[in-house]
Amino acid sequence: MIEAFRDLLRIPTVSTRDAAAWDHAAFDAFLEALKGHFPRLHELPLTRVGRHGLLFHWAGVSSAKPIVLMAHSDVVPVEGEWTHPPFDAVVEDGIIWGRGTLDCKGSLVAICQAVENLLTAGHVPAQDVWLSFGCDEEVAGDAAPLAVEELRRRGVTPWFVLDEGGAVAYDAFPGVAKPIAVIGVTEKGITSLELRVDGRGGHASTPAPLGPTARLARAITRLDRSPMRASAPDATVELFRRAAPHAKPPMRYALTTAVRSRALLTRLLLAAGPEAAAMARSTFAVTTLSGSPAMNVVAATATAGVNIRILVGDTMAGVIRHVRRVIKDPQVRITVIDEGEPSPSSPLDDAFDLIADVTSAHFPEALTSPYVMMAATDARHFTKISERVYRFTPFEMTKQQRESIHTNDEHITVDAYLKGVAWYGALIQRLPTG
Repeated sequence: MIEAFRDLLRIPTVSTRDAAAWDHAAFDAFLEALKGHFPRLHELPLTRVGRHGLLFHWAGVSSAKPIVLMAHSDVVPVEGEWTHPPFDAVVEDGIIWGRGTLDCKGSLVAICQAVENLLTAGHVPAQDVWLSFGCDEEVAGDAAPLAVEELRRRGVTPWFVLDEGGAVAYDAFPGVAKPIAVIGVTEKGITSLELRVDGRGGHASTPAPLGPTARLARAITRLDRSPMRASAPDATVELFRRAAPHAKPPMRYALTTAVRSRALLTRLLLAAGPEAAAMARSTFAVTTLSGSPAMNVVAATATAGVNIRILVGDTMAGVIRHVRRVIKDPQVRITVIDEGEPSPSSPLDDAFDLIADVTSAHFPEALTSPYVMMAATDARHFTKISERVYRFTPFEMTKQQRESIHTNDEHITVDAYLKGVAWYGALIQRLPTG
């Protein structure tokens, strides 16, 4: 099982927003290797989605409550200094090093391995199981929307959908020693804006006051100083309610008191640093800047990219109104580049309970809880066809591992990967007959 995983990690399926820069041969090689390692899986009916996406259908005893298990094959580009080469899949001291170990080849290959094992054992699931493997999640591509349309065309309304997301997180809360298995029941919306200021430009020796770069800088500063209103969503309140009894004093008393008042919990989150504050409000991050092409030239045009993560309860329209209001400058042109509303919250009903029960059985030391996922996933597209869309990666992760996602030294332990394979297998085996 580990060698199959390592082989697939070595294939550099890197996605970029520049379509011409894609190495499509690498994606083709990945799909061919996937077929070689999991031949029984590939005997199931398979639909190609887009250029490199896959949609498998494993017919169950019943099709009344079908489920969809999701993952994606693409990974982000490599950056930073790595302890081991990012596409060598080195195993050292029980740790597998490589890009995609956590995001998200680990989930994809673990799902395939679990299904292969069950098919080999002659298992037939109680309900239809669909496997939707995207290929362009990291660049917000069209593989997932196309899979949704294919399922809609076939009349499939999933009982629940499960994509990557929260993990069995160690060091998740100050004062809480227990790991917390967080299952995303919603995710923030993601919207990108461009701020643009045009001017005359000219020689740097004779700058005019409040030129394009200065005007843009003023707009950025105003936005940075004017955050949106804060409020803790229901899933965040529930997360802290479940964590509070396991915290050490005095944190236990602070959390227990805070969860009795949404306003108090919100203030606590805002005071606890940027990561916690992001759980309670929509956020704005200025991520790209451009101006003059030379040091001695006044910019004729200055632009900034703003990445916005929209909290559940806020809307894209409301966020853009806020941006216009706080910038207060008609010469700053605001253009929507990408748009996406927050996902609707999925219920904590029998589907959530099944995922939570399997998690508790396989990670008995962990506290299981819903939460709001900060990052965007392909799962958001599936809310069009299912009311129950959850986001959970069944891998144990330290804080250091979580911080390695999308940066250098991404890694997973061998033990955590094998536990993940077992978790997916158990989930399929426990699908209800009714």
